Amino acid sequence: MPMPQPQPARRNASPIPAQAQLAPRRVLPLIVLAQLLGTTPWFAVNAVNSDLQRAFGWSAAAVGTLTAALQVGFIAGTLLFALLAVADRFPARRVFLISALAAAGCTLAAAQVSKTAADFNTLLAWRVATGFCLAGIYPVGMKLAALWFPRGLGNALGWLVGALIVGSASPHALRALGAAWPWQHVFVAVAVAAATAGLIVVWALPEPPRPAPTAPLRLSALASLWRDGRVRASVLGYFGHMAELYTLWVLMPVVLATRLAGAAAVSWWAFVALGAGAIGCVAGGLLARRHGSAQVAAVQLATSGLCCLAAPLLLQAPLPLFLAWLVLWGTTVAGDSPQFSALTAANAPRQAVGSVLTLSNSIGFAISALSIELFVRLAQSVPLGHLLPWLALGPALGLLALRPLLSSRPQPQP
Repeated sequence: MPMPQPQPARRNASPIPAQAQLAPRRVLPLIVLAQLLGTTPWFAVNAVNSDLQRAFGWSAAAVGTLTAALQVGFIAGTLLFALLAVADRFPARRVFLISALAAAGCTLAAAQVSKTAADFNTLLAWRVATGFCLAGIYPVGMKLAALWFPRGLGNALGWLVGALIVGSASPHALRALGAAWPWQHVFVAVAVAAATAGLIVVWALPEPPRPAPTAPLRLSALASLWRDGRVRASVLGYFGHMAELYTLWVLMPVVLATRLAGAAAVSWWAFVALGAGAIGCVAGGLLARRHGSAQVAAVQLATSGLCCLAAPLLLQAPLPLFLAWLVLWGTTVAGDSPQFSALTAANAPRQAVGSVLTLSNSIGFAISALSIELFVRLAQSVPLGHLLPWLALGPALGLLALRPLLSSRPQPQP
C-alpha cells in the first residue's frame, strides 16, 4: 500500500542539511510508533464484524461496504491534501496531530451513533470521514521520515509500511484481548491509540529539518502512467498488488472462522497473519539493497499469487499447515508494498514524482474498494475454495506488468 512520497534525493539535488544527517536515534522509533497507533482505526470495523452482524442483523457484505467506504474517504483525502499542498504549507507535525485527533473523534462518533440508532448509513458516513482523516496520518508520517532520513528513506520506508500493517491489524488483537467487551469498547481503544499517536508526534518528536521547496501536484503527470514504459510497469504492478491486498485483509477473519472456534481465536490469528506483513516489508527492504526492488516485489507478488491458487487444497489441510499458509500469505501480500513505492519514485519524471505517486495511489485504492465490494458480496454465495483463487488475477497481471523492470539490472537502494 505505497503512499505518496516526496521526491527522493538525487545527485543534482541541493545539499542535505546537517541536521538531517544527524537524526537523533529516537526519531525513527517514534515515527514508527506514531504510524502504528495512528493507523489503528483503519480496520476497526473488521475486527468487530461478527459483533455487528449479531447486534444489528447486518450481512457480511454490508461490513465489507464499510471498509470500502473508508478506502473512498482515504482517496478523497490524499487527493485534496496533495492539491492544496497541506503538508507543505503547514507544519507536518501539526497536520499529523489534527488528523489523528479527528480520526479519533470520528471513531468515537461511529461507536456512539451505532450504539444508539443502529444506523448503517450514519456509520458509513463516519467511516468515510475516518478514511479522509487517515490521509493526514500515514502520508504525512512518510513525509516526516523523508525530512529526517533523505539518504536512508528506503530502510525507513520498510519500517513505516510495516507499522501501517501492524497498526491496521491491531484492532483484531484488541478484540482478542477483550473478547468479553462490547464491540464499542474496541472503537474507544482505537480512538485512544489514534489520539496518542498525534500527541507523540507533537510532544516527543523533534521539529524536522526545513524541507526544500516542492512542486505542486501536476495533473498533467498522469500521462507518464501510460507513456513511460518503466513508470507504466511499476504502476500496473502496484495496481495488481492492490487488487489482492485489502480484499484478503477483509476476508481473513472469514477464512479463519472456517477452521477456528471462538471469536478470540479468530481475532488472534487474524492479527498474527495480517501483522506478519510487517516482517515482509522489513525483510524485503533489506533484500532489495542487493537484488533490487523489482526482483523482490516480483518474488513476493508471485508467492502471494500462489497462496491464492492453493486455497482449495489448504482450506482443508491440517490446522498447522492451514495457519502457516495464511501467515505466509499475509507476509507476502503486503511485503512488496514498499518496493512498489520505491520503483515508482525512481521511474517517475523527476519534476513530477509527487504527482505520479499521488495519482497512482488514488487509482490503486479505488481498485481495492471495488475488489472488496465484489469479493465480499460473492463470498455470500460462492464457496471460499472456489472464490479465493480468483484473487490471483491481481498478482498475475502485476507480474506481467513488471517484466520490463525485471529484465533490467537491479538498481542500488538508498
